[in-house]
Parts: sequence; C-alpha cells; structure tokens
Amino acid sequence: MLEGVRGWIFLLKAEKVVIEVKKTRPKLGTKEVGDQLAIDILKYRGHPDCKTLVCFIYDPEERIPNPKGLEQDLSQLVGDMQVRVYVTQR
Repeated sequence: MLEGVRGWIFLLKAEKVVIEVKKTRPKLGTKEVGDQLAIDILKYRGHPDCKTLVCFIYDPEERIPNPKGLEQDLSQLVGDMQVRVYVTQR
C-alpha cells in the first residue's frame, strides 16, 4: 500500500490488479478527479503487474454532481487493461 498526494494505491501483484482510492475535497471535484484518473490510466496501462485498474472515489460532500456519468466515462477497456471506476457519495 502506498499513500500518495493523489490518494491511496494498492497493488495485488499476483492478481495483476491495482486499486486506487481517492477522496474529493474543495479543489478536487469532477474535472480534477477525471483529469487525475486519465493520467493514472495511461500510467498503469504500461505497468506489467496491472491488467485491471479499479478506482474508488469517495465523495461524501457530493462534489461530483453526476457520479454515474463519471463512472461510465472512465470505465473502459484500455489496450488489454480493464478500468473500473466507482463513486460513492454516502
């Protein structure tokens, strides 16, 4: 487990899964989370131990007005890496 400036990252090496956890805050809303995840998707796409990237975003103050839209926009197959995004607001 690594704590970064941009969230928590867990690597399940044997399963080839990276789990990233983020929490929204005053300057981290939809656009910023989306931008960060787009960068992270590109970064992990080339990682040899990542075939699945799971991103959990905790948004208790509901800074993301359309959580399902963000999930749908970013959940995709990128090369041979599956990306799944989940936003929880409560």
